[in-house]
Amino acid sequence: MVILDNSIVNIALPSAQADLGFSDAQRQWVVTAYALAFGSLLLLGGRLSDLFGRKAAFVVGLVGFAVASALGGLAPGFGLLVGARALQGAFGALLAPAALSLLTTTFPAGRDRARAFGVFATLAGSGAAIGLLLGGTLTEYADWRWCMYVNVIFAVIALVGAMVLLPSHPPQNRPHLDLAGTLTASGGLFCVVFGFATAETEGWTSWVVYAFLAGGIVLLAAFVVIQRLVPAPLLPLRVLLDRHRGGSFLTILVLTTGMFGVTLFLAYVLQQYMGFTPVMTGVAMLPMVAAIMSASTTMPSLLLPRVGPKPLIFVGLLLGAGALFWFSFLSPGSSYANGVLGPLIVMGLGMGTAMSTSINTATLGVDPQDAGVASATVNTMQQVGGSVGTALLSSIAGTATAAALAVAGTSPRTAALAGYDRAFVVASVIFLVGAVVCASLVPAGRPHATPATTATRELTGGDDAWGGPDTVSATTSVASRADGNGLVGRVLDGSATPGGTVRATVTLIDAGDGAQVGRARTDQDGSYALAVPRAGDYLLVCSAPGRRPVAERVRVAAVDLAISRDLWTPTG
Repeated sequence: MVILDNSIVNIALPSAQADLGFSDAQRQWVVTAYALAFGSLLLLGGRLSDLFGRKAAFVVGLVGFAVASALGGLAPGFGLLVGARALQGAFGALLAPAALSLLTTTFPAGRDRARAFGVFATLAGSGAAIGLLLGGTLTEYADWRWCMYVNVIFAVIALVGAMVLLPSHPPQNRPHLDLAGTLTASGGLFCVVFGFATAETEGWTSWVVYAFLAGGIVLLAAFVVIQRLVPAPLLPLRVLLDRHRGGSFLTILVLTTGMFGVTLFLAYVLQQYMGFTPVMTGVAMLPMVAAIMSASTTMPSLLLPRVGPKPLIFVGLLLGAGALFWFSFLSPGSSYANGVLGPLIVMGLGMGTAMSTSINTATLGVDPQDAGVASATVNTMQQVGGSVGTALLSSIAGTATAAALAVAGTSPRTAALAGYDRAFVVASVIFLVGAVVCASLVPAGRPHATPATTATRELTGGDDAWGGPDTVSATTSVASRADGNGLVGRVLDGSATPGGTVRATVTLIDAGDGAQVGRARTDQDGSYALAVPRAGDYLLVCSAPGRRPVAERVRVAAVDLAISRDLWTPTG
């Protein structure tokens, strides 16, 4: 719902403009208002979900998004439509991180996590194409206002699911809200998104573009300094400085930079050069959606536990670079079968492989209290990548089109297609450079897969935690204690000789909303004991200085009887 709203309105804009009577100059604000509110408030929305609970943030975001969508559909004029779009973006900034952080805490490790994030990546990667199909269908067969009303239907279904399925546990340890960090981050992201949005319409010669981009860089630099100084930062730098997460965030930025350009330019090519209707344009994008779905739900779950994220990110970006370069050969004589279908499928395979892997890795191993803001950073990379890609590639296409028109005998249609081809080449180079840089940042490695037994299990992070000498391991068992029932065990050093122990912190997290319910330091022999407050699902998290934290799911069947473990094995 959140992602497709970036593109669903694009097809509805001509009809909305004719109905409400606003000018071409005003038209861009229907899109920009959403992007500005969404992009600038994402980090705040992520932290609010950590502060007040992920289910609460999810429900408030759903209801607010639905109300804003209904207002937009009922809008009698331009002003209310733009206001409703900004309100959509604000509630979307609360909803999107809450949704992803719920996924992060529900599936901390294992093959189920890979599958869950594959589904999420399918929607993230194909949202723009689905938006084109849905927007074209609703506009052609109903009314442009249904492009807004349809969100109410989605929200009601999701709300019912949330109320029935999601447990409600308010967070016990609420960090303080970093006001200075919130202001500088929101202001910096606003300036960056506004700068690139202005470049799309005013061109790169406008001083306004550079003024806002410079202001955004200054504010974001101040934000980084503040995060190093304050005791409760909005975005703890440990979330960014981890090489797995840093490389994954950059991958998401590169992927969305090219993705929005592909859907934008192909929509023009299919409609203006191949005579497709808006509905058929959306249908023509479906092979890419199918390829994304196939790759994101199979490749990471099969290969990520064995080879780690590095090769999947590299290969996915290379496939995207190849597909974009293939698109650059489009000519006035190209048809859908010989010029679009092939690269569209290759692009989908690359997007599905790299997007699912990078979103999974970007949220793996993050401290539970940082799950919301880490998820918000994923969405921020998507939003900034979409803004940068749309503005940059549109500017390049416009410049190349003008140069082609200067050549005698070149028709406007041929010149425009030459501009699109140039933009595809530049996007291909961005993907190629991104593949090298991201693969260099992400360390090589694959997860440990330790055989499980019915009594104990080495905790190595499940099938998709990264192995190596920096891994903390733990064996756990259940025993009655004199002061009540609890979870007891020992933390083992995975890099030492068998039986070696390490001093670590062991935290018990409620799997429903990420609330911490127990925390203990291990003794000299690595042993620990944690009280279990009630039956239910929990996450057992082990962390030690200089080591990556690892987590495993624990299911308490009855607090006075036993604990049964969800055991993840190489065969699932």
